[in-house]
Amino acid sequence: MTPKRKVMMFIAMSLDGYIATKDESLEWLFKHEGDGDNGYEAFYDTIDTVIMGRKTYEWIKTEMSGGYPYKGKENYIFSAGLTGEKGDVIFVNEDPVSFTEQLKKQEGKDIWIVGGGELLLPLIKEKVVDEMIIAVAPTLIGNGIPLFKEGEYELDLELMGTRRFDDFVELHYRVKKE
Repeated sequence: MTPKRKVMMFIAMSLDGYIATKDESLEWLFKHEGDGDNGYEAFYDTIDTVIMGRKTYEWIKTEMSGGYPYKGKENYIFSAGLTGEKGDVIFVNEDPVSFTEQLKKQEGKDIWIVGGGELLLPLIKEKVVDEMIIAVAPTLIGNGIPLFKEGEYELDLELMGTRRFDDFVELHYRVKKE
């Protein structure tokens, strides 16, 4: 029997819980020393599918140099207005929960939620997310875009482990489904 794919969150945040400033800057994140790639490559090898919202996709296209970073993976972008394939991505105008549940039933490696916020909220509320790996940066930015949006939900987690990457601390949680 093929093991069930997991939906993974792998992200960095400030100590006060933000993934970016209000103007979507990540400059605060790159001011701190990590250890190598902070476990990114090892994590990236465990996934073959990337899902993200349109805002995250547009930010990546605008702010990251060197071309689209997730080539060679299946890439699904949730968008209310765009559909179909465009280059390395497939735009999806479906319910994120049911679409992601269908992805989990297919054979393959794990599924990575890139970014946070809008897409993450319904997946957390419906307990579609299986594990969370959060690198905490040693900085407070005071306000910005929170990793976890406010909402009507409660999620119990089990600590799977912690690792230190120089100035960063990685927290690895499994979502309790019971």
